[in-house]
Amino acid sequence: MRRYRTIRLASVAIAILALSACAGGNFRPVSDTPVRIGPPYSIRGTTYVPAAAPAYDVVGYASWYGSESGNRTANGEQFRPGWITAAHTTLPLPTYVEVTALDTGRRIIVRVNDRGPFVQGPRIIDLSRGAAEALGVKAQGHAPVRVRKVEPSDKDRGRLREGKPAAALPPVPQQELQRLRAQLAAKGG
Repeated sequence: MRRYRTIRLASVAIAILALSACAGGNFRPVSDTPVRIGPPYSIRGTTYVPAAAPAYDVVGYASWYGSESGNRTANGEQFRPGWITAAHTTLPLPTYVEVTALDTGRRIIVRVNDRGPFVQGPRIIDLSRGAAEALGVKAQGHAPVRVRKVEPSDKDRGRLREGKPAAALPPVPQQELQRLRAQLAAKGG
């Protein structure tokens, strides 16, 4: 009986190791290099043209996604819904952005490693579940935001590459929030 149990446990362990080796080989390691811009692509009749955007600073809406756990992101990494990541249609992969919730002034740094959102309208970014929770917008589903390209510290980059949040940022001052909300309203948002 003991021998049978040992053989069975060894067989299970070998199967798990074999499966994990296969899965690990299918995904690109989480890395900031190379940065990929990529060629233009079309989704549902809309063509998107990825480009470097060093001064990217846009107001619009964010949504979040998380049911794609384990899938491959657009830059080849494994999607982990609890990590602080996002999808954007045209920014280079990866890119770091500061996302500000215009309802609260709360802001976080997010690592963009996927493509989306692919819907018509004012949505400019899809946050992972972890990013939506960190920003405090998960319960809303959609939230008004500002998305601005940033160059975080090496320490914050490392933390985000490991699935941990970057250092906390102070909220945006009320006067700046009012300006950003007015900017969104002027866009029809």
